[in-house]
Amino acid sequence: MNIKPLADRVLIVPAPAEEKTVGGIIIPDTAKEKPLKGEVVAVGQGTKDEEMILKVGDTVLYGKYAGTELEFEGNKYLIMRQSDVVAVLG
Repeated sequence: MNIKPLADRVLIVPAPAEEKTVGGIIIPDTAKEKPLKGEVVAVGQGTKDEEMILKVGDTVLYGKYAGTELEFEGNKYLIMRQSDVVAVLG
């Protein structure tokens, strides 16, 4: 992984959007609901005020508008502050 988050940020691979059909009509990618779950693939060191509690491999839930989307080497990621993560699934 060539992306290393700084401070209290984490890098997340969003779960793929679920394929839905309505009466046989396939909904295009642009109309699919943004996933709210993903896997942590890199973490920062934390800050002196906030210890990093997330770790690589955690499956997490995050807010609908949390993070910044980015694309690197053909893969889509979200980078966000640890505080934008609302839960760890496990």
